[in-house]
Amino acid sequence: MRVHNFAAGPAALPLEVLERAQAELTDFNGLGMSVMEISHRSKDFVAVASESEALLR
Repeated sequence: MRVHNFAAGPAALPLEVLERAQAELTDFNGLGMSVMEISHRSKDFVAVASESEALLR
């Protein structure tokens, strides 16, 4: 059983989120490499960075 913490601080992530992160860690958007390996100037990285920033705002 997974423990969920609803207070401030560390909390469990949904299994679906962890599984997607695991899959995309080795193959981001079908590129054959992780987002950490692609150029920070590539259109794929710029797109994910822009989307992340927009979601945080």
